[in-house]
Amino acid sequence: MSVAMNEISIILIEDHDLTRMGLKAALQSHSGLKVIGEAANATQGMKLLETAKPDVAVVDIGLPDMDGIELTRKYRRYQAETGQTATKILILTMDHTEDAVLAAFAAGADSYYMKETSISKLTEAIQATHGGNSWIDPAIANVVLRKMRQGIPGENQKGDQPKTVKIEALATEYEQVLETYPLTQRELEILELIVAGCSNGQIAEKLYITVGTVKTHVRNILNKLCADDRTQAAVRALRSGLVA
Repeated sequence: MSVAMNEISIILIEDHDLTRMGLKAALQSHSGLKVIGEAANATQGMKLLETAKPDVAVVDIGLPDMDGIELTRKYRRYQAETGQTATKILILTMDHTEDAVLAAFAAGADSYYMKETSISKLTEAIQATHGGNSWIDPAIANVVLRKMRQGIPGENQKGDQPKTVKIEALATEYEQVLETYPLTQRELEILELIVAGCSNGQIAEKLYITVGTVKTHVRNILNKLCADDRTQAAVRALRSGLVA
């Protein structure tokens, strides 16, 4: 299926036929979007991701053979191995529990969309995700922000002790990269503001530096954390204890 230069190519990985058909019809009616493939389970979805190489994959969390979070994790590994990093992942779900939300972002999801939100918002979410921004559904934004401020769940902290997260939460290869290329004090300051949800412009204002300088620091942070984007960097920062 040919895709015009200005169109965003999309695949749908959703096991409910009516939902998938409805999503496809709604997205196809939007002039800037093109659905180039669809799959009813994770196995088909993985093959489609590898062959179609869409701009954005809309992935349902509740797939029958493998959940959408595990599919995302598996595909991110595939991307790392092959260097095909263009495709963004938008998780589609009814689940707004803290565990599901955090697990999705930890697996490498770019955006998290609740099914009951309007279809017009989905097109907005897809466009934002394609543009390199993480679209977080308003219904779960507070969950993400609260957990980012608290740190990763499961850590029992005493009130008089600073919050820390066990370094084992971070994969060995990332830990080794950080040992070789430690973050500077300025990079840590910027990382904290990324975790707090600040844009590059807001970071520049707070630290009295230019947006261009912020972008350079962000690029260095992503490289040092082996992260594809800001969301992944924020999750890894929390998991490693770089930011409490």
